[in-house]
Amino acid sequence: MSAPTYPIRTARLTLRPIRSDDLDDVYAYQRRPDVTRWMRGAGPRTREQSRASVLAMTGEDALRVEGDCLTVAVVEQTGVIGHVELVWRSEADRTAEVGFVVHPDHGGRGLATEAAAALVDWGFTEFGLHRVYGRCHARNDASARLMRRLGMRQEARHVASYLFEGEWADQLVFAVLDDEWRSPEPG
Repeated sequence: MSAPTYPIRTARLTLRPIRSDDLDDVYAYQRRPDVTRWMRGAGPRTREQSRASVLAMTGEDALRVEGDCLTVAVVEQTGVIGHVELVWRSEADRTAEVGFVVHPDHGGRGLATEAAAALVDWGFTEFGLHRVYGRCHARNDASARLMRRLGMRQEARHVASYLFEGEWADQLVFAVLDDEWRSPEPG
């Protein structure tokens, strides 16, 4: 089993495991259409759906076996403003996928980049990853920009590769290797 030493602190944020009492904060962003817009098969969540989501995330506090997801709350002074995750995709290839969600009211200040960078840095320096990648809908400009700010390069554009809202959609794939990684400056 591998888990960060909690909490992870950055210049402006604290990253820690999701707790059941985070429901109100998580529901505040999961219920928003602008948050779920680019999530495949997801729409704005009801409070009960967010409760189930929070319950699932409370068990994602470490990487135990390939396929596990490590999810941490992104906490600012006002409370939980989002979450970031690493999904352990391959033990043999030492590869993980990064994901991130931040409440739009807290956007535009580099907080999502700061949080994602902290978790990716843990993945490389402590967990021993070789490669971290991320994927997004080709029209999700905000996620693509964030991955570029992390120092990830665009490796692929998978044309009409998945069904999204009943239409074939393109997907962008970004990645960075351990020997290329240099945590971006905050802000």
